[in-house]
Amino acid sequence: MKLRYRTISNTIGFVIFISLLSSCSIVKRVKSNEYLVTENVILEDGKKNNEERVNNIIIQKTNSGMQGMFKFPLKLHIYNLARPNIDSIIEANILSNPNKVRRKTNLLSKKQFDKYIESKRNFNSWLKRTGEAPVIYNIDKTEKTASNLNKYYARRGWFNNEVDFEVNKDSNKIAKVAYKIVKHKPYLIDSITPFISSPAIDSLYNDFSKGSYLQKGDQFDEDNYERERERINTYLRNSGFYHFGQDYIRMVIDTIGTNNKVNTELIIADRSIRAEDSVIIRPFKIYKIKAINIFTDDNFDNRFKAISDTTTFKDYTLYSKNKLKFRPKALTDAVFMNKGDIYSDLARSRTSRYLNDLQMFRYPSIDYVENEEDSTLTANIYLEPRKKYTLNFDPEINQSNIQTIGFSFNTGLKIRNIFRGAETLELTAIAAIGASKDRSDDASAFFDINEYGGNIRLTLPRLFTPFNTDKIIPKYMSPNTVINLSATSQQNIGLDKQTLAGILGYNWFPSNTVSNTLDLFNVEFVKNLNTDNYFGVYTNSFDRLNDIARDIDYIDQNESLENPANNFDPADVFIDDVINGNTSLTPQDEDYVSVSNINERKDRLTENNLIFSSSYTYKKNKRENIFDNDFSVFKWRIEFAGNLLTNFSKLIGSSKNDNDNYEIFGVAFSQYLKTEIDYVKYFDFGRHNIFAFRSYAGIAIPYGNSNSIPFAKSFFAGGPNDNRAWTAYNLGPGSSNNTDEFNEANFKIHLSAEQRFGLFGNLRGALFVDVGNIWNILDNVEDEDATFNGFKSLKDIAIGSGFGLRYDFDFFVLRFDVGFKTYDPAQEIDNRWFRDYNFRNAVYNIGINYPF
Repeated sequence: MKLRYRTISNTIGFVIFISLLSSCSIVKRVKSNEYLVTENVILEDGKKNNEERVNNIIIQKTNSGMQGMFKFPLKLHIYNLARPNIDSIIEANILSNPNKVRRKTNLLSKKQFDKYIESKRNFNSWLKRTGEAPVIYNIDKTEKTASNLNKYYARRGWFNNEVDFEVNKDSNKIAKVAYKIVKHKPYLIDSITPFISSPAIDSLYNDFSKGSYLQKGDQFDEDNYERERERINTYLRNSGFYHFGQDYIRMVIDTIGTNNKVNTELIIADRSIRAEDSVIIRPFKIYKIKAINIFTDDNFDNRFKAISDTTTFKDYTLYSKNKLKFRPKALTDAVFMNKGDIYSDLARSRTSRYLNDLQMFRYPSIDYVENEEDSTLTANIYLEPRKKYTLNFDPEINQSNIQTIGFSFNTGLKIRNIFRGAETLELTAIAAIGASKDRSDDASAFFDINEYGGNIRLTLPRLFTPFNTDKIIPKYMSPNTVINLSATSQQNIGLDKQTLAGILGYNWFPSNTVSNTLDLFNVEFVKNLNTDNYFGVYTNSFDRLNDIARDIDYIDQNESLENPANNFDPADVFIDDVINGNTSLTPQDEDYVSVSNINERKDRLTENNLIFSSSYTYKKNKRENIFDNDFSVFKWRIEFAGNLLTNFSKLIGSSKNDNDNYEIFGVAFSQYLKTEIDYVKYFDFGRHNIFAFRSYAGIAIPYGNSNSIPFAKSFFAGGPNDNRAWTAYNLGPGSSNNTDEFNEANFKIHLSAEQRFGLFGNLRGALFVDVGNIWNILDNVEDEDATFNGFKSLKDIAIGSGFGLRYDFDFFVLRFDVGFKTYDPAQEIDNRWFRDYNFRNAVYNIGINYPF
């Protein structure tokens, strides 16, 4: 009850604080002859324009929070709490009264009294810094905005636009500004006439004029003219014109007497060569690559050393001041320039990108030297190798629901260029020890938990295949091959597992936004070493069995299905008796169904798993950098498991086990199809006001050799990055009210929407709604509440809502979210809305970075 009353009192206090802020007049610090700007509106031909790029033209913006969905200028209210004349107030209320100064000095001491006075000044300064001064209406800024709007619409083709503004001032010292634009008839592009001085460029005009941003009949847009200049420049820079630059391109427009038409002259001048006291004008020429030199160990320490090793490979010359440490082909494969090719910016950028992707060199650079006598270029590539060996060591201290304290040690060794082909080998080892919470013998509980394992990862900067794939996946896509082997072993953690895994995978990157991953072979073997401890781990299932056994008088009310030495054999005997009809329960009884479900779950979670799968992942991320908040991310993954082993078993005529399944090394391997689709979209409305949306769907269908999905491949719901009103694994499946420690299923739907906004400084706020659930479908689970039976099951989608605070540290975001169960499908159908919608039943999440 104390927690409840404390939560209520904190909530009331927060509401009172917000109410006090709201009651404070927003014009408290506005002088009598001044007006606070509370609204800016742009009316375009009488209609409100909400486009961000247009509204950003306004110079005098309102206080943050004044406009938008919530209209609560928090920072202005905080600023208004500060006293503009704090020194005068302190002097009048404290320092001017000797008796008050004497009493406080005797009570606090002279030093503490001085700090007390200083703290008042500092707090007042903090309010001013944290808050935001009122935006006072300024006629000059309004006129400047009107002028900028006129220029903006003119750049978009409305040359004859008219811009006016209207300021509505009231007796409450409030000003609202409306900018009124009348666009009139736009100007359209009519003719484009080229004037090209250099014959070599003029001969290519018919080629590079295709795909122009300037088309006859289109509305004039100055941005398209700039894009056209960039497009022509890119084309010519990739066509051999090494000295060409965008400054040589001019666009001259004529609109006089054209009846709202724009005639354009495209002028491309000759090259200007600056001498000491003159400028020489010459036509542009096409340059070709005469030679390519690769300096393999160019660093500060070697700057005075002479070249000692020279190697020629095909048309490339490799120079080394020490012994050459790379096979020549490993370096030349990263170069997209060839002897005799015309100069190309694209080849240069692809070479630079590929060399960076190798992660073998620091800041590789490419320089060109002009050979005046024959109009050719010599390309010099300078490489500074990174250290061959890199060692890292990461210790951690942790605590969880199974251990009082734990220590883990993670160390890794990275070896670059291990086979002289720019390969990377990474060796990782992990060791962890911990003290368990629930051991009956305190002496043996001291660091009785342990986990250890190792990982070997080899990355090859090419596709490791028996056939040539350059035509399918060219090398500019930076393809690589990953071979990964790992092994881990756990003791006193769950069912004490041993895991062996291996991956042969390929990655390639067609562009900066698209990545592809093909795991050709992904093998995982999981062996449970301590299945007898199942009910020691899944205690909720064990408690449910005890309740049923007592209800039917299978055991006495004070007895348990457990032997004194933590032996759970009686629980297994009870399950067998129920299923075999040796108790009073029948298949029609609810308790019988519960025991059957517990048994099915136990069999599935205690069985050893052999997964032999292949998967493909496509990802398109349009985010340009970490500051880009207007982008989308699309990800699709598909995985097949068990097909190869099934066909092999049939081919060799393998026999099946008692469950009609094939086995490999005594383990029935998994066979399933799994696919996932994930889409994230951000909308940036400016001033830290961002709307983010995520949609996700996944399904894993067992077939052939399996009738269920391995636990590691199942879906779960809840947690700080999912439905935040439920803890991880605590939601679903469907409308079932399970109390299992880990609720999982093989079908999932999830949607999230989040409105993010700035508060003050680097502190951000958010309101969110999370929707989704998990279900079982096309597997061996028969519980109606947990299975998906078509669209009618969508009534069991859970809805969580809440709010959050985030602090942006630039490199990462510290996140705190509070989720409330808005619609809980585990409740009765008529009692699902806002059943536990309170702080007491809320879920509090702490996370790093945004949930999506």
